[in-house]
Amino acid sequence: MAAYRSAAGFQRVLLAFKHVCLKQRCGVIICRYSTVYDPNEKTFDKILIANRGEIACRVIKTCKKMGIKTVAVHSDVDSSAVHVKMADEAVCVGPAPTSKSYLNMDAIMNAVKQTGAQAVHPGYGFLSENKEFAKRLDAEEAVKIAGEIGYPVMIKASAGGGGKGMRISWNDEETREGFRFSSQEAASSFGDDRLLIEKFIDNPRHIEIQVLADKHGNALWLNERECSIQRRNQKVVEEAPSTFLDPDTRRAMGEQAVSLAKAVKYSSAGTVEFLVDSQKNFYFLEMNTRLQVEHPITECITGLDLVHQMIRIAKGYKLQQKQSDIPINGWAIESRVYAEDPYKSFGLPSIGRLSQYQEPLNLPNVRVDSGIQEGSDISIYYDPMISKLVTYGKTREEALKKMEEALDNYVIRGVTHNIPLLREIIVHPRFVSGDISTKFLPEVYPDGFKGHMLTAGERRELLATTAALYVAAQLRSQKFLGDLRVSIVPAESRQWELCVELDKGVHMLGVSRAGNNYTVEIDGEKVEVSGEWNLASALLPITINGKHRNLQCLLRTAAGEITLQYLGTSFKLRVLSKLAAYLSKHMPEKIPEDTSSILRSPMPGSVVAVSVKPGDNVAEGQEICVIEAMKMQNSMTAAKTAKVSSYTHTHIHKLIYNPPHYSVHHKSIYDIKNTLFHIATLQYPTPRGRERERARGRGPLSTMTTIHTILTRPLSYWKKSLPPCKTAKSRLW
Repeated sequence: MAAYRSAAGFQRVLLAFKHVCLKQRCGVIICRYSTVYDPNEKTFDKILIANRGEIACRVIKTCKKMGIKTVAVHSDVDSSAVHVKMADEAVCVGPAPTSKSYLNMDAIMNAVKQTGAQAVHPGYGFLSENKEFAKRLDAEEAVKIAGEIGYPVMIKASAGGGGKGMRISWNDEETREGFRFSSQEAASSFGDDRLLIEKFIDNPRHIEIQVLADKHGNALWLNERECSIQRRNQKVVEEAPSTFLDPDTRRAMGEQAVSLAKAVKYSSAGTVEFLVDSQKNFYFLEMNTRLQVEHPITECITGLDLVHQMIRIAKGYKLQQKQSDIPINGWAIESRVYAEDPYKSFGLPSIGRLSQYQEPLNLPNVRVDSGIQEGSDISIYYDPMISKLVTYGKTREEALKKMEEALDNYVIRGVTHNIPLLREIIVHPRFVSGDISTKFLPEVYPDGFKGHMLTAGERRELLATTAALYVAAQLRSQKFLGDLRVSIVPAESRQWELCVELDKGVHMLGVSRAGNNYTVEIDGEKVEVSGEWNLASALLPITINGKHRNLQCLLRTAAGEITLQYLGTSFKLRVLSKLAAYLSKHMPEKIPEDTSSILRSPMPGSVVAVSVKPGDNVAEGQEICVIEAMKMQNSMTAAKTAKVSSYTHTHIHKLIYNPPHYSVHHKSIYDIKNTLFHIATLQYPTPRGRERERARGRGPLSTMTTIHTILTRPLSYWKKSLPPCKTAKSRLW
């Protein structure tokens, strides 16, 4: 591991010289240095002086006394200047104008690389107080260190964790970019922009050892936690103990963790983190001298309250336990519930107010650590964690089943959350078998998370449940409607035929009812559904073909639209009459708004940097701006080659979230309530022959097409297309 120390610019790398004023004659101060130049004192082998004239000569003189080789830079007209002759090497950095030579950062950076200079002295003037120059020098030093370690490397904040300020780099360019983002995130999250650069081990497990140490030299290790399921280097699911470790490896890791704590005279609870390869070789990663987010799973299997232990140790008490007293009782699993959209990069931040919130605390062996309640706000300013959901069992299988049940019973409304992803992880065959690593998510979902993929049997279960719920709701409504018959479910009948639409496919279902039991026939197969439902409740306990399920009804409208959370994923369904189903087949699809020329932020946050200006040509993948959300910085890039025609947000502009059904039009871009993070408009080349495309209705369906067009056009279309309708006092629009 190599440490990179950011010194806020190389202009402060050289020490000021101590000198003593001896006497003053005729207004001239005569000085004699008291500095002792020790030839054995290791500093730098070569320094580049990014200046000219007397200050360059001044720096070169001291470098010579210290035995340091020097590099001078010069313009075309300075090729014979004194500072050039005094230096050991010289590099021309451009023509005479200072903007093209001594202020040309690119040319000076190239001179540093070309000569192998280890440090830069900027003198005064020119670039001496240019912070961007200092940042570029820092980044180049990071590139050099990364090259010495060997790619790939991990760039990470030295003062923090939680995945913030961390980037994996595979080449020099990624190191420069990673250095910039990591230092900014580190400063924002921890108030400290110092970074570490270390070797990145591909496809490891992340396993950590919990330690306790008192002020009397006693220390214990409390077994391990498996923390390999991560996204963006931040843990998502943890468990204790690990399925991977054998007793000998566990003991060896524990003893090394305790040795480290004792060596630094640490006292309190701490965590020593390791990377473990497939051969069970383990490598020290870092020690976190604090309480970890995932500490509850250690408490579950050991029976120790770690906060209690920390308070006792701080007061000066000795540890009450010996190493032989530390057990592994059962299995514990923790899922981090975040206000994030798991369908975007495994979790981009979501904000909003918790309109409905219900923790699954009615279940045995379930623990929820949270700091929010119904009505709480999730903002852009802090970490998006909602809670830590912990389940415990005598065996791992029992703990997993309990986690599955707890996630199904966890009600969160008002913000997008990652429960769909968490539930898919814990039932995935690789996770169940313990075949995991830090690359689990990208390997299992190479194209991103898409939600639960229904099997044929699960699809039938979902359709049957929807039909049963719809019939139950209609019968309940008709108790209050009397003789009014507006439903497609006749009250006097015990058998009904319904059509249910799912994923653009319409299915014909036959439903019969006996009390709270429903038999639904789908494609010749029968599905038995039963349950006593409170249709106003968010949770719907249902028995389907003898199996108990917990569903959640996210939306139910009088028009037959039902959104159900089933197996962790939400599915949109629609109940139709036969006639509506027939007409639906012939209705043209709604053409979505073409937003390909608009760059929109996928998350709420702040624009912290804009890299382009109107009129710039941008290439595919080129950075347009940087969005900071919940202390993480994200680079927004162009999807393809384009030209920037305009942008609506500038540096440090807050982006306020709104659901995606809000449309963006140029007249309302500055209306925060109607903006969808509209950042920039890009002009893409239009393929030849497709400048004007129109959909024409034909035959008997043309009238239906016209009606459909009228109903689906946004209001702004009619504002633009129709003339204003004036009345005596006002205009219609």
